[in-house]
Amino acid sequence: MAHEHIFKGELHWTGHAAQVDGQLRLTRSFDLEFAGKAKLAGSSPEVFHGDDRRHNPETLMVSSLMACHHLTYLAVCERSGVSLAAYSDHGTGRLTMRDGKMRMVEVVLRPQVKVADATQVERARALHEKAHANCFMSNSVNFEVRIEPTVTT
Repeated sequence: MAHEHIFKGELHWTGHAAQVDGQLRLTRSFDLEFAGKAKLAGSSPEVFHGDDRRHNPETLMVSSLMACHHLTYLAVCERSGVSLAAYSDHGTGRLTMRDGKMRMVEVVLRPQVKVADATQVERARALHEKAHANCFMSNSVNFEVRIEPTVTT
């Protein structure tokens, strides 16, 4: 049986229009809202006339991939009986011109995992592949997502 899950949110522009040197300038700030969740302040990156103090679509893409891999990894570890002591990740996204369009071309995730039991290190490392294969977000993008995990005790 197929399952479908709907996620609804709202975006509200919080910027304004201004004239700068005779040119129209529209500030890029916005708020993202999903019912029952904290508001998220967004903008474009400064390089695209935005505010780097706010999240942007590029950082949100990387964060979505990190979070999805993390949550999927927790699920496969749980099912496999691999107990974790710590987990962190360092993700990097690369935005560049390809095929005449600016696009995200790669995200590299570098999860750092500490297992509670030294006999589970290799199993914990292998479970990253299973988590990656089942991650909803990495299965939804049209660019490479690489996982370069480190597992220790």
